[in-house]
Amino acid sequence: MSNVSLMSINNSSMKLIDISPTISEKTAVFPGDQRFERQVSFSFAKGDHMDLSSMTTTLHLGSHADAPCHYLKSGPSVDELDLLPYLGPCQVQTVTPARGQRISLADVSHLKLSAQRILFRTNSFPDPDQWNNDFNSLSPELIVFLNTLGVLLVGIDTPSVDPFDSKELESHQALAKTNMRVLEGLCLQDVKD
Repeated sequence: MSNVSLMSINNSSMKLIDISPTISEKTAVFPGDQRFERQVSFSFAKGDHMDLSSMTTTLHLGSHADAPCHYLKSGPSVDELDLLPYLGPCQVQTVTPARGQRISLADVSHLKLSAQRILFRTNSFPDPDQWNNDFNSLSPELIVFLNTLGVLLVGIDTPSVDPFDSKELESHQALAKTNMRVLEGLCLQDVKD
């Protein structure tokens, strides 16, 4: 799923790792949400002079950044956000709480923070094409703690930083209070800690 490549930027080499799943009609979405659909208008295979298509889908699909307007009534939309928190060095950390549980402060007590962006690998949502409700999420206390350490962005390899059945979205609310950015649905299986 992930692609590893080297890219030259200003005469320096940077290792890039694609941490997004392939999006298709098979990609799992929250139950009741709009699955990905592609409509083909023109196709070389049908003898047309070009390939042209459109798509319909939820924006909460695959690897994605949640805009604050997703969880705050008057929050900014993604086009109003500064890109800086999304760009730069990050740290990947494997954590192993029980299935369906939030990652707590105790789960990261051994963590030695080395970047302002941290991505958590839980392995609790292993197949982006197969939905499971018992994925791990983040505790609001962890988000607040990471913010006090200067973390700008937190990411997770599950569809949400809150549990599947959460209606209060406590971790999303903690992100709003700390003004941290979030990435969800990451594919981290090819990334070392």
